[in-house]
Amino acid sequence: MPAALEARDVAHRYGAEHALDGVSVSVATGQTLALVGESGSGKTTLLRCFNRMVEPTRGTIAIGGVDVRAEPIVALRRRIGYVPQEGGLMPHWRVLRNVALVPTLLGAADARAAATAALDLVGLPAARYGARFPHELSGGQRQRVALARALAARPAVVLLDEPFGAVDAITRADLQAAYADVQRDLGVTTLLVTHDLAEAARLASAVAVMRAGRVEQCAPMETLASAPATEYVATLLARATASASALRLA
Repeated sequence: MPAALEARDVAHRYGAEHALDGVSVSVATGQTLALVGESGSGKTTLLRCFNRMVEPTRGTIAIGGVDVRAEPIVALRRRIGYVPQEGGLMPHWRVLRNVALVPTLLGAADARAAATAALDLVGLPAARYGARFPHELSGGQRQRVALARALAARPAVVLLDEPFGAVDAITRADLQAAYADVQRDLGVTTLLVTHDLAEAARLASAVAVMRAGRVEQCAPMETLASAPATEYVATLLARATASASALRLA
């Protein structure tokens, strides 16, 4: 079976700068791959190659073994769930309409029912929250709505770009738990961009550590911790462990 998501020798430049430099990763069906690394490492650029928000200058991006360039961009994006960093909700639309967006665009006869079911999945019943506007919600609730919108059309693939980064630690933990439950129940294949190694360990079956547009190592978190492939991976894990220890002692 082909990988659900695959990048093969992908390169991309922003002017003279290498954003991606020969990146290859793959994600099996129903699994989650987390992309971690410092700002500017290429994480978000790689994620955006999968929905063609970025067109790589070299290499192949495939979903289910099919090159993403084989279909129109609009059709591709409508079959992929996507949660950007700030959620990207329409501020002048009520919650239910926001969540029903993709099913409506796909011509689903039951778009509102699909939106209602997606809101239930993320713990925001439509009867209570569906008529609200985004500004009437907390930051965590808005991110739940963004997640519901990404899931409403039941995509096989979801792209998450720092989806929980703009909320407090307690809300972030709640959102992580909610997505872990949804991912397990629906079996969606997920590509997650995060700066948080603890989040990657919690949500991902494998972690790709990126640096300067390259993948330093891609493996389960246990392997990264026990057998780091490079000095950079070892340093990154050591810093994360030290930060976690400092928080426990504070």
